[in-house]
Amino acid sequence: MERQPITREGFDKLRAEIQHLEEDVMPQIAERIADARAEGDLKENAEYHGQREEQGRMQAKINSLKTRLANCYIVDKSDMPKGVVTFGSTVTIRDLDLDEEETYEFVGPGEEDYDGPVMKILTTSPIAKGLLNKKEGDKVDIELPRGSMSVEIVKIVDHGE
Repeated sequence: MERQPITREGFDKLRAEIQHLEEDVMPQIAERIADARAEGDLKENAEYHGQREEQGRMQAKINSLKTRLANCYIVDKSDMPKGVVTFGSTVTIRDLDLDEEETYEFVGPGEEDYDGPVMKILTTSPIAKGLLNKKEGDKVDIELPRGSMSVEIVKIVDHGE
């Protein structure tokens, strides 16, 4: 898996989520399993089996978050190059076929947010990969899972400007 950039805030957010799941959620599930086990026959104990499944889902989520965190490196956005699309840039593009503009901010794992006027998308997404290291005015053809799109970079806002 390719290592991905992440801000200190994003790293801390993922780490806090892991800690919450391990220290708060998993002990609650273990307690509910113990309570269900105390009710007797485990063969027909739906509560017990349901909690065991929930425990497995939570452990899988914890493992996934730990893997994401292990594959990240912390980046100070102010150290990134200016005037080109990089991690942390906010980029406005114009779809040349639809003549519509969209704005994206390129972020690391755990920081993505697809709602709002500026979509925060992962640097590993097809759109981000197609735009990285490009400049204002560049025209780019981006391959997407649903086809391709031709865009022009209208504006780049560097790292918190």
